[in-house]
Amino acid sequence: MSPVLAGVLQLIALTAALALAYRPLGDYMAAVYSSPKHLRIEKVIYRCIGANADTQMRWPAYLRGVLAFSVVGVLFLYLLQRVQGSMPLSLGFASISPDQAFNTAASFVANTNWQSYSGEQAMGHVVQTAGLAVQNFVSAATGMAVAIALVRGFARSRTGDLGNFWADLVRGTVRVLVPIAVIGAIILVACGAIQNFSGIHGVGQFMGGSQQTNGGAVASQEVIKELGTNGGGYFNANSAHPFENPNAFTNLFEIFLILVIPFALTRTFGKLVGNVKQGYAILATMGIIWLGFTALMMWTEFAHGGPALQAAGAAMEGKETRFGVGASSIFSVATTLTSTGAVDSFHSSFTAFGGGIQLLGMMLGEIAPGGVGSGLYGMLVMAIIAVFLAGLMVGRTPEYLGKKIGTREIKLAACYILITPTLVLGFTAASMVLPDALGSMLNTKALGAGSHGFSEVLYAFTSGANNNGSAFGGLNANTPWYNTTIGLAMLLGRFLPMVFVLALAGSLAEQKPIPETAGTLRTEKPLFAGLLVGTILIITGLTYFPALALGPLAEGLS
Repeated sequence: MSPVLAGVLQLIALTAALALAYRPLGDYMAAVYSSPKHLRIEKVIYRCIGANADTQMRWPAYLRGVLAFSVVGVLFLYLLQRVQGSMPLSLGFASISPDQAFNTAASFVANTNWQSYSGEQAMGHVVQTAGLAVQNFVSAATGMAVAIALVRGFARSRTGDLGNFWADLVRGTVRVLVPIAVIGAIILVACGAIQNFSGIHGVGQFMGGSQQTNGGAVASQEVIKELGTNGGGYFNANSAHPFENPNAFTNLFEIFLILVIPFALTRTFGKLVGNVKQGYAILATMGIIWLGFTALMMWTEFAHGGPALQAAGAAMEGKETRFGVGASSIFSVATTLTSTGAVDSFHSSFTAFGGGIQLLGMMLGEIAPGGVGSGLYGMLVMAIIAVFLAGLMVGRTPEYLGKKIGTREIKLAACYILITPTLVLGFTAASMVLPDALGSMLNTKALGAGSHGFSEVLYAFTSGANNNGSAFGGLNANTPWYNTTIGLAMLLGRFLPMVFVLALAGSLAEQKPIPETAGTLRTEKPLFAGLLVGTILIITGLTYFPALALGPLAEGLS
């Protein structure tokens, strides 16, 4: 079987699996977030944290809950790393330095999982399980809660109530993420992933000598890192490591985990607003972009343009021979179009245009299908922009799902889409003029007169501000400058957009529904899906094209 055919068949199998899970999972999540009852374990959690889960919150209260919970998470994870050296099961590792501890705490609480350290050489079992793995669950549940709050803004009228953050957080964790993660971890262990608390031990090598490695609760952390679109790996090689991703089946299974909740949430959206066709329109938009990017990436990598790659016969540098070009391309697109950041190949070693596709996927806002929760609310904000543009073209006041899109709503949506580019381009520009920051670009002299080095810096801040977490490996990001600025980019890129999303949700929930008329734009039709795709690509292109031209495009054309 040719590598191209193998890649296409894997894509078909993945699409079929996602289609089978779409309806039951989407309906189940709609039932979870609309149920009036609380499970017994949930009641115990509410008593422990002192929350009244039956109280309805307006958007300022909901936002305070999100921010307070996240601040506590950052502080706890920071302190856990700072005292690691004196804790049991630390594997002899020292405590983490202040700047790296801040970067890591911000990273995992912001659902980014950017890592400027080698996991197997820095983090002990307690930090990995009690710190990082816990944040993999609750940061994902936080994103889902904010998405559900925005959906309620469309579904409710003249109340301003968005539900209860603590109830949404606990339900998303207990009823959605934990059950799927348990099943997924069992599957990974059965397929060869490790799950233990062993210490450091030597392993013999084929060519003689030995190397040291350590075990860990890898399978349980691996499944939630993918399911929650987190991305932080137990090992530095991430999902290219055989302990995390043993074979071709687990590789495809992990891609499925990355995509299944973000896609299924469109079904949840349709059920909660009372019109599943609206969910199908959002799903179609996400699917078109995802399939288009995947096909383009596979074509770029299989074409392996350039004399060196053509002489080698393939673009296999930095890719696992267990997976090959096709599966690596599918994984790469899945992880950069969501806020996952997990990798089964070395993104910096993709062709220049392949690296550009990865960058562009993040620059879209990671909305196709995007992160758990963040993908849905990001796509809904873009839908509001698309409806506004359509209203300008026909001279009508824009409406979406029976709600008027007025000046306030457009200002909030505009602020949302401006935050991330400001962070990405601002921090990248600052890094290009500071000598210490330039010194971390290891490939400046080696490739394209600095175009690849520039791409490394651009990729780092794009990944951080969009809460992705993957990286171009040629950049030495473990410096005070990058640890601090990328940490700030992750926090601001995560929580500032949530401010505007929740304010938008509150504004929509206060409105009275507007009945449809003959002039109402039918947002469940293919025409609107096409308009939405075009809006996303045009806004992203106008924002980032100059930066892309200096980086991957310049390298690819050189």
